[in-house]
Amino acid sequence: MMEQKYALEMKDISKEFPGVKALDQVTLQVRPGTVHALMGENGAGKSTLMKCLFGIYKPDGGEIYLNGQKVEINNSSDALRLGVSMIHQELHPVPFRNVMENIWLGRFPLRGWFPFKFVNHSKMFRDTEELFKQLDIDISPDTLVGKLSVSKIQSIEIAKAVSFHSQIIVMDEPTSSLTSVEVEHLFRIINDLKKRGVSIIYISHKMEEILRISDDVTIMRDGKKIGTWPAAQMTTDLIISKMVGRDLTQRFPDRHNVPNGVIMKVDHLTSPDPKSFKNVSFELRKGEILGVGGLVGAQRTELVEALFGLRDIQSGSISINGKEVRIKSAGDAKRHGLALLTEERRTTGIFPVLSVHENAAIANMDRYVKPYLLIDDRRKKTETNKMVEKLRTKTPSPKTLIMDLSGGNQQKVLLARWLLTEPEILLLDEPTRGIDVGAKYEIYSLIAELAQQGKSIIMISSEMPELLGMSDRVMVMSEGRLTGILDGYQASEEEIMRLAAQH
Repeated sequence: MMEQKYALEMKDISKEFPGVKALDQVTLQVRPGTVHALMGENGAGKSTLMKCLFGIYKPDGGEIYLNGQKVEINNSSDALRLGVSMIHQELHPVPFRNVMENIWLGRFPLRGWFPFKFVNHSKMFRDTEELFKQLDIDISPDTLVGKLSVSKIQSIEIAKAVSFHSQIIVMDEPTSSLTSVEVEHLFRIINDLKKRGVSIIYISHKMEEILRISDDVTIMRDGKKIGTWPAAQMTTDLIISKMVGRDLTQRFPDRHNVPNGVIMKVDHLTSPDPKSFKNVSFELRKGEILGVGGLVGAQRTELVEALFGLRDIQSGSISINGKEVRIKSAGDAKRHGLALLTEERRTTGIFPVLSVHENAAIANMDRYVKPYLLIDDRRKKTETNKMVEKLRTKTPSPKTLIMDLSGGNQQKVLLARWLLTEPEILLLDEPTRGIDVGAKYEIYSLIAELAQQGKSIIMISSEMPELLGMSDRVMVMSEGRLTGILDGYQASEEEIMRLAAQH
């Protein structure tokens, strides 16, 4: 019997970092023209394995084969030259350059003769238009990237990967910032790439997507490969049990919080930006989880950033415990008992070159100041370490740089940061984005526990099951307007979508 030819084979790949074995002799075999899902909890080694493929990390052992030929991939340039491209989970655009410059960065088309060569902007514009036409992307090539939404930037990253004409494309959480319509668009692109013989390695924590789009599923746990199966043979429960090594009978924890009394009242809050939120009024009760639903562009993030003093307010008022407050900065918000976990942890959350310990402590430094402006380092370390451990953060040491942790564990450190400030009101913007089912359950349990302790939580989520499974009430926004507030225990996906699409 003739041995099957794989588009990609990674054989016995191992990788160690100080204090942790990230990959332990992992083998991955990807068939030509297929979608191969790579799954596992945060810290399982998925992204590390793909970074070894893309030349970001050098494996300590193992071999890589493309179409049966052994290759050496020492850097990202080698990977791209060999036909491997990668869409990273954390987006890194150049915000002050336009769309076409971001796509063709490092390979601008030139005109003229040496030494008088110049960038051919008209050709770059035409090439970008042609690429977008193939992918049905409606963005002008000369738009400044910094003005685009996260979902639009994600579309640009997908287009950039396709522009290299790669035969292997790694997609790490490609739908984490996309609407349901944009997800359908991505799936059409993927199906078109498959017809051209391109192989997709697809990393996602969204079970419904995996079962729908994948041909094969490989599951990893604790740096090891558990196995590979045809997607048609898998179910959500089976995938979860293989990922976490146990049966996960509940997606959401039982909640015992009893909301009572109004802690925050927002009255006709309006942004000076005419395209942002307007005339938003609602009440938040003590011990309540208030979910905020809506499509991309609903201005949910803008609203909570305004509550936290990061955006201007043209009119309207905010009252806390019956007293009107003026919140002009994050410092004001903290003094009034608010905390904000932002949507984009890479750009507005973590300090990548600082340790886990320093990232957890940084919002609470005034608490650790002793006389003569000295820092009580012992107290700081004790409190931050205790909180990091309480959230079951997987880290070799509190001294480990936060950028060396998985996305889900970075999120736990950010939660620890804000819980150390002892807030009364937590503003959580997509708190489980890019986090696996096991870690999600831990964060859900923490949110439920905080609500039971009397903390009040405003939770933005684009995942419908999360909204319905965790919210006491669901506030729905559409194009900056509040379109309805539903009972979380009786609301339906259809009702939320109807309100989300109202404008």
